[in-house]
Amino acid sequence: MSGSLRELWLRGVAFNPAAPADVLIRLLDEAAGEAGSLMCEGRDLPDAVIDAALSHPVERIRSALARNLHVDPARLAPLASDPSGLVRARLAGGTRLQPRWVRPLPDDILVTFLTAQEGGEDGRVTAREIEGELWSSRQVPRSFPRDMAGHDHPALRLYAAFQWQSLTAAQRDALLDDPDPAVREAARKGNRQLDPEAVEAELPPIGSRPAVFVLSTCALSPAVVERCFAADEVHPLARNRHTPADALARLARHPDAEIRRVVATRPDLGPAAAELTQDPDDDVRMRARLQPSIRTWSEFEAVQSVVDHGPDCTCPIPQLATELSPDWFAACAVSEEPVLRRVAASWPGLPAELVGTLALDDDEEVRIRLACYHPLAPPYLLLDVFVTRPAHRPHLLTLPTFPRTGRTHLIGHPDPEVRALAAADPTLPVPPLEDPDDAVRRAAAANPALTPETLETLLTGLRTAEGAAANPSLPVPRMHALLDHCLNGAATPARPSPFRPLTG
Repeated sequence: MSGSLRELWLRGVAFNPAAPADVLIRLLDEAAGEAGSLMCEGRDLPDAVIDAALSHPVERIRSALARNLHVDPARLAPLASDPSGLVRARLAGGTRLQPRWVRPLPDDILVTFLTAQEGGEDGRVTAREIEGELWSSRQVPRSFPRDMAGHDHPALRLYAAFQWQSLTAAQRDALLDDPDPAVREAARKGNRQLDPEAVEAELPPIGSRPAVFVLSTCALSPAVVERCFAADEVHPLARNRHTPADALARLARHPDAEIRRVVATRPDLGPAAAELTQDPDDDVRMRARLQPSIRTWSEFEAVQSVVDHGPDCTCPIPQLATELSPDWFAACAVSEEPVLRRVAASWPGLPAELVGTLALDDDEEVRIRLACYHPLAPPYLLLDVFVTRPAHRPHLLTLPTFPRTGRTHLIGHPDPEVRALAAADPTLPVPPLEDPDDAVRRAAAANPALTPETLETLLTGLRTAEGAAANPSLPVPRMHALLDHCLNGAATPARPSPFRPLTG
């Protein structure tokens, strides 16, 4: 048996959607090499396979499972206290694929990480390093600091205190009077962010990176504002929700159009908003037209997440504030302003009747955002965006509503990525096994419309073996037979019978 064929068969069976648990568990054997790790990280898994991987003695298997995007994260909870610190760090850091939308980890996993006294029995990673992985992973929901502000464990109240401006006034008061001295100190430091005089006294040199953070987020005294204008360091002020009204009026007349663009949609802009509707810059005028529809900072953030991005933007999909009103999104959906309709299309809670309307919107970016963000986006729209906008293809393929049929008309498309999509359609009369592109042939070999006889031939070709092994029409006894030869080293007949398992 060719070593190359062996790897192709193992990978194919590992990702065969019809492979039962007893087949997949065999791939956890060390003899399967990287196929077991690829499987644990890259596909949905039956409960029995998850259980076997969670308790697997090989760290590599558990580590791969920790990065799985397809398994319910609640099932991965035991890995948060795994003996291996590296396994814990993998779960905290999330998938290596950097998807646009990241599922938040359940609260019990987050609590385990944030209250851990050590980073694992092996001592290779510290608890602090694991926390660092967690903060950069986007797996912590926006609501988590508020949810933890009254938790019994002081480490979680301490975390909440570090997110001071996301807390309610009552939560801040409680943390300032917390029984734990570390929590009280963190709360005191957080409270100084809202004290203009304290901010002025502790301000880092203007122009430095620490100063940019302070000037973007903290309450500012008139003296600090004047220093910013004198140093022409006003861009942070444009986004700071604590910027005084008189400074906003000056920013609305700033010679830099980028400054005027940012302030034009602020909910607290005041009379300067009308002035900006006559601005010489087209983009500023457009944003100023949006301003009357933006009444809260959460609405401002939702608009900002859309207005600066084009049709091929693949930035991470942000977690929207929970306090945003469904009525506001509904109003955006019927707005004459395309940007507001794009905002509505980006909200996964938009009702079905408005989804149907936006799916036919004249603005392409509205349709693109609906396809990428909304669970009720019609399948034809997802397919259309896949074909016309290659940048979005990796994300679209992860969506459960992406169409698995109705793609046969694309089989002659000049783009091989589109042809590969069509080649996998089970309603295709003749899968293109002779296509010049390897990916198209592999997809065609995995087409479930193929007969077992055809699959036997394809299993012997280097360009089609992986697809054939991944084909859901491959009989389960044949899957086991392939694994017998891959894992036990038996020789493979040149043209094995499709009707009985291989023998040694």
